[in-house]
Amino acid sequence: MTARHRRPHSTGTASRVVLGIVTTIAVVGGFLTLVVLQRRGSSCEGELRLNVAAAPEIAAAVEPAAQAWAKTATGPNNQCVSVDVVSAEPVDVAAAIATAHGVPMREIGQADGKTKLPDVWIPDSSTWIQRLQAAAAKAKAGKGETVTPAPGQATASANPQAAALANKPLVPEKGTSVGRSPVVLAVPEPLAATLGWPKKQVTWPKLLQTMNQGTPMRVGIVEPTRNAAGLSGLLAMAGAAQASGAKAQENTVAALRALVKGKSALTADLLAEYPKDTDPATLATKLGAAPLPEFAVVSYNANEPPVRLAAIYMEPSPLGLDYPYTILPTMAPEKSSTANGLLAALHGDEYANALAKAGLRASDGKTGAGFSAPTGAPASIAADKPADVVSIIKSLTTWSAVTAPSRMLAIIDVSGSMGQLVPTAGGATREQVTVEAAKGGLALFDDDWSVGLWTFSTFLDGNKDYKQLAPIAPIASQRNKLLAALSGIRPKEGGATGLYDTVLAGYREVKKGWAPGRINSMVILTDGENQDSDGISLDTLLTTLRKEADPNKPIQVIAIGISEDASKAELEKITKVTGGGVFIAKDPAQIGDIFLQAIALRAQ
Repeated sequence: MTARHRRPHSTGTASRVVLGIVTTIAVVGGFLTLVVLQRRGSSCEGELRLNVAAAPEIAAAVEPAAQAWAKTATGPNNQCVSVDVVSAEPVDVAAAIATAHGVPMREIGQADGKTKLPDVWIPDSSTWIQRLQAAAAKAKAGKGETVTPAPGQATASANPQAAALANKPLVPEKGTSVGRSPVVLAVPEPLAATLGWPKKQVTWPKLLQTMNQGTPMRVGIVEPTRNAAGLSGLLAMAGAAQASGAKAQENTVAALRALVKGKSALTADLLAEYPKDTDPATLATKLGAAPLPEFAVVSYNANEPPVRLAAIYMEPSPLGLDYPYTILPTMAPEKSSTANGLLAALHGDEYANALAKAGLRASDGKTGAGFSAPTGAPASIAADKPADVVSIIKSLTTWSAVTAPSRMLAIIDVSGSMGQLVPTAGGATREQVTVEAAKGGLALFDDDWSVGLWTFSTFLDGNKDYKQLAPIAPIASQRNKLLAALSGIRPKEGGATGLYDTVLAGYREVKKGWAPGRINSMVILTDGENQDSDGISLDTLLTTLRKEADPNKPIQVIAIGISEDASKAELEKITKVTGGGVFIAKDPAQIGDIFLQAIALRAQ
């Protein structure tokens, strides 16, 4: 919704009398626009327009507060003040900001072309600010990664605004909260009672146990790369699983797989999955739990559904929504004082009451009049500590790595240098840390993935530099075979690096069975440069790949360099032709995280 508040300059005798308020409604570009014209006895010079994009649930409270404030506000040069409040999904604004600056945020994609950069942004969570800052920092530093689009694919920085905004930060360091909503575990009340609600505190270990028991509870999540509450739930559940002792890895994999199966693109789609009656069979097969904001549970129950949702306030509590009032650095400097004036207006009892009608809390965590508190809801909530941006990025990277439907050939270097010890990995060899990273990824990949496994060195299979350990096939049919093959990988003593022949053969293998509707890729892990003087040259490899690359059947080549011994320049020349990316694990002990980052790239 857009609200404009304007006081036109008055002339003649009209400037000495109050002419009243004229309200008109118009539909402009698909948005409902409320135009409020306030004429006062005092004149003003020109107009200063402030554009505000707010998350949909809080826009309904911000709009009337802005309307009331603008009636008496004056710009720095005695201008009339006009405030446009537009309801906008945070992911759309984040994509618009990143795209305008030429900064890749691959997990959310390019801007939709409809969302305009506002002066003030009120997303639902400060995690959007952190993610934009992290994306900008990564783009500036490089982080040992280079990414090349596939043939025919446009780059994220190919836009006319990027050059002009190159030296401006995407977002400020932080915003000021103008509302709150804790993230709760939304569970149908009959199922919640079996967990001890509302008398007992429900714990994360209890939830994990319920998820993994004989008759598991169906859990869901809104796509965490595009939804702040979904991200909060992912962080909380993954953190709890990782802290579960001896079964940490098992619980983490189980939790991620359960969430992947129950993910929805939109909150409304997820809510539609909850049971509509209390029949035991229905309760057992429909959605049983999902991390959702408190306001979503309040709104759902307000519609008097046949099965109400319990809002379970978990301990430790997931990261809540804090609605940061964010003045974007791209805003014209002369609007600064006006933007700060509007911020000051988004406080007080009247504003808190407007938030309460939307199911939201005030910035101090307390509720205004008319708030429909769920059973067991605390009277107030404390502000959360800022989220750990490293944990955010790691969780989203892992999520992206395991959710995209894929067909992949993994090729692991077994040349003699892979036997070198890694001091930071407790004395394990490069080969061992690489194999463990691959095993960790395999554990997360769903059964509908298709994966093949090769190794390579020189003269590994007769005159060939590469050897097939498992063909590209659904994991469901060969998971144990892949694990056994990985466990048996050893460096070839005296073996050199036959890179070029292997890349060409692997590319052709993936192309031979190219599958529509999936991400077709080849991931090659190596710690060296080509050392096979009897094989094809780099020029021959690149010329052949150019001839065989098909824009209608893209194949991404993802190269992971294990230590700085890997030839980044050599690998970049290859991926420039095929599309894909190069990742260098300067410390081989970090290959696990690098592996997941590389796998996540395939989704782009």
